[in-house]
Amino acid sequence: MGGMGWISGRRIAGWAAAAVTALAPAMVQAVPARIILLRHGEKQRGFDLCSVGIIRAQALAQHHLGKGSAESLFKDGDAPAAFFAITPHTIELAAPSANSWGLPVTTYAAMPWPQLPEPALNRLLNRQTQAAARDVLTNPSWAGKTVVIVWEHDHIANTGVEAAAPDERVTLRQLLNLDRLPDADMIVPKVWPDNTYDYFWLIDYDPGSDIPKSFRATKQVFPGVYADLPHNDWDTPHGLRPISSCL
Repeated sequence: MGGMGWISGRRIAGWAAAAVTALAPAMVQAVPARIILLRHGEKQRGFDLCSVGIIRAQALAQHHLGKGSAESLFKDGDAPAAFFAITPHTIELAAPSANSWGLPVTTYAAMPWPQLPEPALNRLLNRQTQAAARDVLTNPSWAGKTVVIVWEHDHIANTGVEAAAPDERVTLRQLLNLDRLPDADMIVPKVWPDNTYDYFWLIDYDPGSDIPKSFRATKQVFPGVYADLPHNDWDTPHGLRPISSCL
């Protein structure tokens, strides 16, 4: 027999277990320090934002998410490691902020083609949301850093979407383990309302744990030329008139 023939199956199994144990800490530690999660801006059709949504994208870049922004959501000296998006609306909102940092928008594309039946689109959104969450929580490139996720609101939090896939975790509320926070049912909304475009969800993690240590929802409020952007409270009317061209 060859020179390796004396190695027992038990010893090989032991080495394999040791290798997995050695790799496990690195895998567990590949968790961002903070996720900034928000919905896309106001829209006019399935593929583009309305004028209000476009202005919101610019306001976010200048005041909260862009490089040198006036009221940055990034800690002093910190910078985003990545921007994630899924649909044309989310890419359009994320792009001005990502461009200011010289970053691409990492896209798990789910395009709402007119000929794509709604059940098929929902399955695609489920699959792409799962893939994005897996990347965010396991990719060492984001470990200990801040990432921004701009997403489609029904796949941030929606009890109907979750009920339609009872054997899977399909919303970011589930996939980012927000539902495992103490008192999650009281502090983390189960549905992102259709009429709410103006909130951030700030999710913080301890090193080595993919269970959030804290969650906070905070409203987007802008000064100056952006002061008239809708800043309604959670799940209250946004006040947009039909003349705005927004849905």
